[in-house]
Amino acid sequence: MLRAEIRRILPDMTIDVELAFSRGILVLFGPSGAGKTTVLNCLAGLQKPDSGIISLDDKVFFSSKDSINIPARSRRIGYVFQDYALFPHMTVKDNALYGIPGRCKKDQGYRMSVLEVMEMLKITHLQDRYPGQLSGGEKQRVALARALMVEPDLLLLDEPLSALDFTSRRNLQAELKQLQRIWRIPFVLVTHSRKEMHALGDEVLFLENGKHSKSLLSTRGLTQLQMAV
Repeated sequence: MLRAEIRRILPDMTIDVELAFSRGILVLFGPSGAGKTTVLNCLAGLQKPDSGIISLDDKVFFSSKDSINIPARSRRIGYVFQDYALFPHMTVKDNALYGIPGRCKKDQGYRMSVLEVMEMLKITHLQDRYPGQLSGGEKQRVALARALMVEPDLLLLDEPLSALDFTSRRNLQAELKQLQRIWRIPFVLVTHSRKEMHALGDEVLFLENGKHSKSLLSTRGLTQLQMAV
């Protein structure tokens, strides 16, 4: 169970969000500037909330009350950034291995090898190419491979499909749903696309100006937190 109470004071608004989520894909939905990426960054440990608590199952990542703030590198959280953040001078395989100590998973307690992760994402044949030689959909899969290489307990995705064409986006939506069922960890995904929200969200948290309402609305099998307007 992912639980978070996040209060983060920014120059132009205050983020004030609560969430509790156990499985599937949680979509953070709202207009640009609503605070969605800030919430992701707080979950990841890239930004520190001014107050609140963030926990996953029995692990407390942040607690202002108990002065706990586990660094991002120790949270075992995968993060797929909006621009993918691939290293242009590294091959696909080296990009996927980035973040693994010693660039090798052997004897480190990991279950899956880099080849197994790439095979799952259908990019094994690309392992010796560089990002500049890849399509948008291929770059997305490499970014996912890198995030999954650490075998995370939580996967965060910041508008991961926004730069893709219609066909690639539709294909990757289906693949993300399948990937979540295989991996069986919570995914938290940011989008401002209603189509993407309905295609991917098992639960949806509506954000506007850093806030959400607490009224519940159920529709088409989605449990949704309705936007405060």
